[in-house]
Formats: sequence, C-alpha cells, structure tokens
Amino acid sequence: MGRPRAFDRDAALDRALAEFWRYGYQATSIASLTAAMGVRPPSLYAAFGDKRRLFGEAVAHYQETHGAFTARALAEEPTARAAIERLLREAAVNYADPAHPPGCMIISAATNCGPESADVVAELRDIRERSKQALVTRIRQDAGAGRLPAGTDAEALGAFYAAVIQGLSRQAQDGASAAELDAIVTLAMAAWPAAAEPAG
Repeated sequence: MGRPRAFDRDAALDRALAEFWRYGYQATSIASLTAAMGVRPPSLYAAFGDKRRLFGEAVAHYQETHGAFTARALAEEPTARAAIERLLREAAVNYADPAHPPGCMIISAATNCGPESADVVAELRDIRERSKQALVTRIRQDAGAGRLPAGTDAEALGAFYAAVIQGLSRQAQDGASAAELDAIVTLAMAAWPAAAEPAG
C-alpha cells in the first residue's frame, strides 16, 4: 500500500487557487505553488499533475465557490434586469472582499500570458464568452416577454454588462472599495432600456 498523502488536498487546492488568482497563471511558479500549498513538488505532481492541470482544477474550483454568485443570480431572479443588477452588486462586494485576492480570477488570471500559454488564455476567454451569452439569453427572454423596448439589441446590451463586470474587476484590483464599485453599478443600471408604456 502507498503512503497516505500528508496534506489536505482541498486546502492545498484553495491555496493554489489564491496564488493563481493573485499573480496570474504565467507568473505563478511551481516553487511559489509548493510554498503556498505546503507540499513538495513530487506531492504536487502526484496529487494534481502538472501546473497546467492544477490551474484547470483551480479554475473549476473558483467557479464552484467564489464565482458561483453569477450563475445563481441569473437562475434565481425573475427578470433579466433583476438578475443582472443582483449579479453586479454581488460582484462589487465579492471583488473588493479583503478575504481573498481582488477582482475576478476568470478575468485576470491570463492577462499576461505568452504564446506558450495560449490554451490558458483560450480557456478563460471561453468561460467569459459563455458568461456573456448567459446574460444575452436572459435579456432575450425579457425582450420576448415585452419587458424591453422593441428592437433592443440583446447582444450589445449583454456585451455592455459583461464589460461592466470586467471593469469592476479591474477597478477592484486597483484598490476600489465595495462602495465605490457599487456606485458604478448604480450608474450602469441607469443605462437599462425602459420598456415603452402601453398605449392608453
């Protein structure tokens, strides 16, 4: 029988996630990962494979934990406007939370990757694109229900709010507080198209 692992795998993954979130994929080394995780390189490789596979697992873990508020807001709110406003306001709190690195890992972890990490860039871009399309889908549902003006461009409106989310992440990384981010959300929601009043 093999020796049992001398570390808590879930706790180690949490620490790896924080390293990737704080420094990005490219700048995070095996040495910094093993130091943060409290393991030796052979244990890291045995438990997680290489750095790339560890990153993929960290991304999935982020989506299931810190980033899960996005899917919840879109699934639980009755209208696109309510869902997107809830998503943005929760992002303002989450991105500025001092309990973890600022901003959104999915937005920031591949910003400085070179050509050798093109697959990492593509993975995170695909996740962001799916998130944007989820916004578009909810907006189209509102348009179909008459909650938005006829001719509303759902793709453009979804892209606008996806851009707001990315901007909130960058502002949080630059030190903006939750209150400052929430004020941006208030302004962004003022851009939501109002449905035409029914004819009297």
